[in-house]
Amino acid sequence: MTAHAPALRLAGSLPRRPSWLIAAAVAAVGIPPGAEAFGPGVQVTMGDVASGALVLVAAFLLVTGRVQMPRRALPAFGPLIAALGVSTVLSTDIESSVAGFVRDLQIFVLVPLSVVLLVRERRDLAIVCSSVLGLGLVEAGYGIWQAVTGNGASMGGQNIRAVGTFGSLDVMAMSIVAGFAFLVLTAFALSAPGRGVFAVPAALTGLVVLAAALALALSRGTWIALGTAAVLTLVIFDRWTAVKVLACCGALLLVFAGVAGGGGQAVVERSKSMVSTIGHPDQSVHDRYALWAAAVRIWEDHPVAGVGVKNFPAYRDTYATIELSSGSETADPVNGYVRQPLLSPHNEYLLFLSEQGVVGFAGLATLLAMIVAGLWTRRRVRDPFWLAAVALTVFLLVNFLYADMGGPTCALTAIVLGITASRALGEVER
Repeated sequence: MTAHAPALRLAGSLPRRPSWLIAAAVAAVGIPPGAEAFGPGVQVTMGDVASGALVLVAAFLLVTGRVQMPRRALPAFGPLIAALGVSTVLSTDIESSVAGFVRDLQIFVLVPLSVVLLVRERRDLAIVCSSVLGLGLVEAGYGIWQAVTGNGASMGGQNIRAVGTFGSLDVMAMSIVAGFAFLVLTAFALSAPGRGVFAVPAALTGLVVLAAALALALSRGTWIALGTAAVLTLVIFDRWTAVKVLACCGALLLVFAGVAGGGGQAVVERSKSMVSTIGHPDQSVHDRYALWAAAVRIWEDHPVAGVGVKNFPAYRDTYATIELSSGSETADPVNGYVRQPLLSPHNEYLLFLSEQGVVGFAGLATLLAMIVAGLWTRRRVRDPFWLAAVALTVFLLVNFLYADMGGPTCALTAIVLGITASRALGEVER
């Protein structure tokens, strides 16, 4: 028996279509997270474990020559890898930044690159997108049940906020998952008329379920990102179709506002609060503005390499104004009342600037710019996979303006980033 026999047996045992491993990692995201590890704000979830296995399989296939690194991948991901290394070495607290370096490398480089390597043809994209849709529908169904039965997170003294399996400790997670699924289904619904008599009713039913869960999640940020991405996708596909769909949605919203009661009334009030965030912001918005200002001040004092990954909490109180509260409050029937510390500026771009300076921000900007440019040069308006990639990219770009990566959805966001990179940079047939 040769020395390579164990490796050959392992290769032979790998599934013929490794994209199913990505689907399994997506499904694992819905498993409730466990205890924290590696310091404050870093959770190790089943999604992280599954995505780690995904990285190992992709690395094995790459080393054994079974997959090839796309030529556009290195210039897209390389600058971010270098930037992460520089900001960690120059960190004001290298020990605490090491865990952050590993985390960012996982989310922004290793997992997305693994998806790019394992998604080799359109059938692989179909498997991965279907898994995202499946997870979103499961979480949406559970979230609707929570809101209807009063088993969700607390909002206005009532447990009516849909949070799915993630609970109130990750109150925005379900809305992110359902938002990804909604955009994937929207892209495929646009091509559904040519896919059989049941395709359109099935797509519309799924969209209604996801929309209901998203409304009951009461997440203003997700609504903004989702609305921007969905409208842009409709306009790109066909302007007249966009007008008709938006007109129908507007009419349905008016009807909903007129008959809303209970949880529905909370949706209406939450929608109205978005208008008042500029002139009369509530405490959560006040905190977000204060965190943004603190992140900018940190960057101004450490412009080149920032203070180091995961070091924002250590500098927050020094640079924040007195208006910043001590933490956010969450509650649900499972976890009870919990007061959570504000460990990030709730803006991915400002998080990079404050913790990694212009070096880290340039690395992130390069990756995002390469994905956007790749989608533009490979555009196929009637291709549902291309439309889904565009919608998901827009969602992330907008969502990063007032949210950052954290909790169990980190692994899923990394996979979604890999889906967009596969369509923009990978070797998937067009």
